[in-house]
Amino acid sequence: MFKKRGEPRSLSEKSIFWMGVATLLGTIVGAGILGIPYVVAKAGVLYGFFLMLLLGVAFVFLNLFAGEMVLRTKEQHQLTGYAEKYLGKTGRVFMTLSMLISIYGALTAYLIGEGAALHAILKVGAPLIFTLIFFVIGVAIVHKGIRATGRAELFLILLLLGVIVLIGILSIPSIQQSNFSVANIPFLFLPYGVILFAFMGSPAIPVVQEVLGEKKQLMKKVIITASIIPIFLYILFTFFVVGTVGLDNFELLEPNQRIATIALQLYSHPLLGLFANLLAVLSMFTSFLTLSTALVEVYQYDYRFSRMVALLLTFSLPLLMVLFKLTTFIAVLGVTGALAGGMDGILITLMYWKAKVLGDRQPEYSLRKHYVLGGFLILLFSLGIVYQIVTRFLG
Repeated sequence: MFKKRGEPRSLSEKSIFWMGVATLLGTIVGAGILGIPYVVAKAGVLYGFFLMLLLGVAFVFLNLFAGEMVLRTKEQHQLTGYAEKYLGKTGRVFMTLSMLISIYGALTAYLIGEGAALHAILKVGAPLIFTLIFFVIGVAIVHKGIRATGRAELFLILLLLGVIVLIGILSIPSIQQSNFSVANIPFLFLPYGVILFAFMGSPAIPVVQEVLGEKKQLMKKVIITASIIPIFLYILFTFFVVGTVGLDNFELLEPNQRIATIALQLYSHPLLGLFANLLAVLSMFTSFLTLSTALVEVYQYDYRFSRMVALLLTFSLPLLMVLFKLTTFIAVLGVTGALAGGMDGILITLMYWKAKVLGDRQPEYSLRKHYVLGGFLILLFSLGIVYQIVTRFLG
């Protein structure tokens, strides 16, 4: 029998439910939200809203698929372990590849985003200087083994939600109808990867099961609640930011400045933008520590590298990407979302179908096999992966 870390036996069912929601929601909401307003403004706001709704609903089902798969399995794993159980060694290889793309992409985005946000706040030097300062501090903390706590990350996310509410209240008088376009056909594929990145959170599903402990009957409700909230959150945030800033102002910024909080500080309410940038810095900082620590431990414990080699493997690629300016904040979100998010979606769907047959535990909820929906999602994600490879690497 596996050990459930932090099983909350003495808490009320309501408290356990919200702990589960917070666990999944805290994983989903991150740097992706900062990139959505620009790409949606570029592609067309109404089209962007449609795409957010479509991909958001897709991830509601994907997270439910993952939840049922976890509940059908006696042993506790992470997604790589479930992939090996239901799809064999090949499945584990692809899930590991997806995890590496996801983490390296996120770490690169955080380095770029931190440098740009800190520069916008302090208004001295250059963004690269702040990126390097942040990098050194982050590496030192991870090397010392100090972990970012889930409570701290959740607290920052709640503050960010509060800022979004304030943005909405203060932006209403400044919203201009001319900033809302229906669709811009040449850029229809631009938001896809960024929005996909913003909805990625499936690796937290096994952790949610641990948090719920014996209250696994709450799993379905937790997943639905935590998966639906970001849909409305992203749409509202995008509406307020695009309505206030507009595409023309976004285009005046450098590529690595087209971050929602930076645009708000420059073109909306400076104090509100300043506060939003501070929260973005802190939120990306805790996420950077969490993801980099996880990857160091993968190299150190799973692949038996020394700690120094594990640190080098974890941090060298994101640093080189930034130093040689091989990507931008928006671009790395788009590539990471399309590739890693697409691979996750395909593998989770296949694992879900396999778990229906090979699972060794009676789940607390059971969906239909959803062959039509699953087939559509596999096709959608496959086309997204192919398009991203062709345009980014072969085009």
